[in-house]
Formats: sequence, structure tokens, C-alpha cells
Amino acid sequence: MKKLIYLFLVLFMVSCGGEDGGGGDGGGDPPPPSPPGDVTLTAPTNGKVCETGTSTSDTKSNVDFSWAASSNTSTYDLQVTNLNTSSAINKTGLTSTNTTVELDKGQPYIWKVISKNTSTTLTGTSSSWKFYLAGPGITNYAPFPAELKSPASGSTVSRSSDGKVTFSWEGSDPDQGDELKYTLYVDKTDGKQSPASDLTNISAKTADVALDAETLYYWRVKTSDGTNSSFSIVYTFRTE
Repeated sequence: MKKLIYLFLVLFMVSCGGEDGGGGDGGGDPPPPSPPGDVTLTAPTNGKVCETGTSTSDTKSNVDFSWAASSNTSTYDLQVTNLNTSSAINKTGLTSTNTTVELDKGQPYIWKVISKNTSTTLTGTSSSWKFYLAGPGITNYAPFPAELKSPASGSTVSRSSDGKVTFSWEGSDPDQGDELKYTLYVDKTDGKQSPASDLTNISAKTADVALDAETLYYWRVKTSDGTNSSFSIVYTFRTE
């Protein structure tokens, strides 16, 4: 009988011995770290026609980049891309909100900043801003290379009932008042073959083109302001 009473007391003590989850601190999993905030760019200003920078040679200038501090941010990555050559300069792990980059004169650029936090893999980003770095004796700047929208590079697209695919892009020019014309290059070789006459010097930023099924195509856009011109990068896509 004493053994039964003793066993009952042991079981009662175990069952009532507390349900504090093995810590008793009332805690739980810590909240996930907050992602870094998006970055607001300040300079060079978007669409600036004649960013002079500080000349370092006949062909290069130092350009100062700055942006506003973002929340929950440890470091910043700056990416500056030459729109004519698609070559990019990356400066990573920046702890300040400004830095200087040496760039080629007389070229169009696009830039953005990515914010990072050491406690998370999530990142924030800024919008992308364009500017033209001044060159010697330039009075009329070439248009910014067109930004290709559709078909996206590497995509597979369906043709319409009449076998056509719709192309679209965006264009802009650093010089006020210039009228832009576009030429659409579409071919099966490299996007640089002679364009069709009806796709040459058009004002629209969209075009429908009849294409073959199950075929790999290349495309790009030439933008002209009547004096100077620029070419976009080449995109590839496949038809169904």
C-alpha cells in the first residue's frame, strides 16, 4: 500500500511539475530581422544631360554618387552601367551614402543602389536613374539606348492568330525637344541584320511582326534623334 501511495505521489509531482517549455523565460522564437529599406537616390539626378564630374584625363572624369540613408541597413552596393557597352562597375560593402567612380566621358549611364543588412539575406533597392557624362565639344547628345520591354530576353512567346508577335520598348533623349525615331531589328542570326523597311524610322514604340513558329529570334532597337543614334542591347526569344 505504501508503495502505491509513493508511486501516486511521484506521478502527481511529474504531471504538475510545470509546463514552462523548458526555459521559464516566457520567450519563444525571436522575431525575424527587419529587411533593409529601399534606397532613395539623390545625385547625379535622373535624366541629367550634362553631368560634368571632375576631369581626370582627356577621356575620363570622376563622378560623385550620393543617396539617402535607408532603414535597417549595414552596407550599400552601387552599380553603374554604361548603356552603350553594357559594362558595369560595382562598388560593394559601402558604409557611407556617397562614393566616387571614374567613368568614360561622353557616355550614357544608368545607376542604382542596393541596401543590405548582415542579419538577413533580404535586400532593398533603389530605382534606376540615367545620366549623360559630358564629353569635349558635345552640343547634341545621342538618345539613351532603348529599354526593351517585350518579348523578354530568354522568353518563349505565343504568336497571334495571324502569326504575329508584338514588340514594345521605351526610349528617351537627354536633349529637350528632339523627336525620336526607332528602327526595329528582328532576325534569326544576331539582331544586327538589315531591318525591314516598314520597321525603319517609326515613331511608335511598339510593332507587330509576322514570325515563324518554333524559331529562335534576336531583336534590338535603334533610336535616332535626327543627328545622333544609339542601339539597345540584343534580346533573344523563341516562338511557340
